[in-house]
Amino acid sequence: MAVTSTYTVKGMTCSHCVNAVTEEISALPGVSGVQVDLGSGGVTVTSEAPLGDDAVRAAVDEAGYELADA
Repeated sequence: MAVTSTYTVKGMTCSHCVNAVTEEISALPGVSGVQVDLGSGGVTVTSEAPLGDDAVRAAVDEAGYELADA
């Protein structure tokens, strides 16, 4: 059963930003989909099991952006 999680990423300003964040989060084990709303910074991740916030934070950091605290 798929799990959907929502995060907010700070610092994205263009489609390159969206692509970088999407690519890094998509590389996490079990992730089957990533939807990014550039305007709000919202990122919706669909995965096979719940993802650890630390893993998502590390992926966003690797892309060069910051995961907003929930």
